[in-house]
Amino acid sequence: MSIIYKNELIKIEIEPSEIPWLKIFTNEPIKEFSECNSETKQEIWKYLDLIEKEMISYFKPEKINIASFGNYVPHVHFHIMARFKEDSFFPEPMWGKKQREAKLDLPSFDDFYEKIKKKF
Repeated sequence: MSIIYKNELIKIEIEPSEIPWLKIFTNEPIKEFSECNSETKQEIWKYLDLIEKEMISYFKPEKINIASFGNYVPHVHFHIMARFKEDSFFPEPMWGKKQREAKLDLPSFDDFYEKIKKKF
């Protein structure tokens, strides 16, 4: 996992995938979102909103998926994924049953990550 941003409250990681996929984690080992203080909650929403808008603008996906599953990793984190009709799993979740071989022709992920880091 590659951390592309970190401050005193959160960190943002790249999830290696065929689709653009970032994750926001709390730095503190907090199990549930309801246990976060207001400042941490606001920080998560601020970056989640920014990432979603930048993914829409840059990749022009069919849909943005935002998920918070912490069954294997009981630590507050959110997944932000740009989804496309041509990705391997659409319309299923990325954890679902593979539907096809991906036929994606997307702009550079690295360029996107560099662009978004400047906005952080």
